[in-house]
Amino acid sequence: MLGQTNKSNKQITMAMCIIMAVAVVFSCMSNAFAQSSNSVRETPSLRTMNTAIIKGSENIKPIQPAEFLKSLWKNTGLNQIINGENKVEAEEEVESAVHFAESAPGWQKLIMIAVGFLIIYLAVGKGFEPLLLIPIGFGVVLVNIPGAGMGNAPDGMLHIIYKAGVGNEFFPMLIFMGIGAMTDFGPLIANPKMALLGGAAQLGVFATLLGVALMNLIPGVEYNMMQACAISIIGGADGPTSIYVAAKLAPEMMAVTAVAAYSYMALVPMIQPPLMKLLTTEKERRIKMDQLRYVSKTEKVIFPIVLLCLTILLLPPAAPLIGMLAFGNFIKQVGIVERLSKTLENELMNIVSILLSLGVGAQMTPEKIFNGSSVGVIALGLLAFAIATCGGLLMAKIMNIFLKKKINPLIGSAGVSAVPMAARVSNKVGLEFDPGNFLLMHAMGPNVSGVIGTAVAAGVFIATYGH
Repeated sequence: MLGQTNKSNKQITMAMCIIMAVAVVFSCMSNAFAQSSNSVRETPSLRTMNTAIIKGSENIKPIQPAEFLKSLWKNTGLNQIINGENKVEAEEEVESAVHFAESAPGWQKLIMIAVGFLIIYLAVGKGFEPLLLIPIGFGVVLVNIPGAGMGNAPDGMLHIIYKAGVGNEFFPMLIFMGIGAMTDFGPLIANPKMALLGGAAQLGVFATLLGVALMNLIPGVEYNMMQACAISIIGGADGPTSIYVAAKLAPEMMAVTAVAAYSYMALVPMIQPPLMKLLTTEKERRIKMDQLRYVSKTEKVIFPIVLLCLTILLLPPAAPLIGMLAFGNFIKQVGIVERLSKTLENELMNIVSILLSLGVGAQMTPEKIFNGSSVGVIALGLLAFAIATCGGLLMAKIMNIFLKKKINPLIGSAGVSAVPMAARVSNKVGLEFDPGNFLLMHAMGPNVSGVIGTAVAAGVFIATYGH
């Protein structure tokens, strides 16, 4: 009885399988008949590759060699330099239409690419601050490549970098942390008189306000007071502070002010020496200064705390910049968090410097550079930097009138806040006239005081016009 039941179950199972197989075959034949009634298709093969239709490609036009070559030519950089580049501005979802706007002429982009390669050459061939100029130069080249779209919103890499930290105060704050961790305030503590040189260098910052007013007399050039403040900070040769002030007071000026500030900051070895030699005599350049006194660790630890407290009490708008500077320096001097100090000095500083420099270089596009206002900013920035350099030099000469122990006026040029580039330039020029006259440590005093002075000037501008 049990054997008959198993045999019956097997027969039923076999019958069901046959029925299902017949259903599947019938379904496939029905689908094939329905498709053949609409259009005749051939199975893709080597024999039918010219006429076969690949699934999902029904609405795509077949490749036409002439059209393909024409499209390829339109998308080459050479064609877009000659005939201009079309940028997609917006897409209408309702009409599925794309609107185009003409970008800058191709020859202007070509000029900016040449400028980018010139910056790279100055960094590599001449040794002008390669840590800054190499990424800035590549940023200029990459953002101006026709059709690459690296600076386009919202997905271009350089645009993302700019929006993430350059167009706000994020990267400048990180840079000030790194500067604090890399800075030794010992020379300033040992010789506080050097703070006068750093303060005198801020003459360039405030004198530029008058220059901006005069620039407004030129037809087609017009700046308001907040824009004037953003431009004036360029005189301190402090890129992070320039970005910070522009973000607070004149965001529309941020691109060109950042480019000008970082350019002059990197070109300190080219700009300052002629002014130093013009305003000093050979006898003054040969002045040797006494060795600085020893500064204890306690003094170095207390200094950033005192600096921060004075800022909190007297000028809170400058506290973000000076606070980050004091934070980084305290970590360095206290000596019990060496891992954090090394991170700020090396890894973090290097990463942020690369990103910040790329973002600054990405702002050097024809639309932002080839106009009267931008040219005015670049000219005023150079004037501000020159006046700042001269202010420090002249203050040193004035101080020598009253001091028994003379100071070498060359260290006055280090009053700008390009740390430690300006101090190195002072030392280099001094060595040219006396190979045994080492001025580096003496020049670091006005150099670090210049950083503080520029931050204070920024705080004054923000406190006055920030509201």
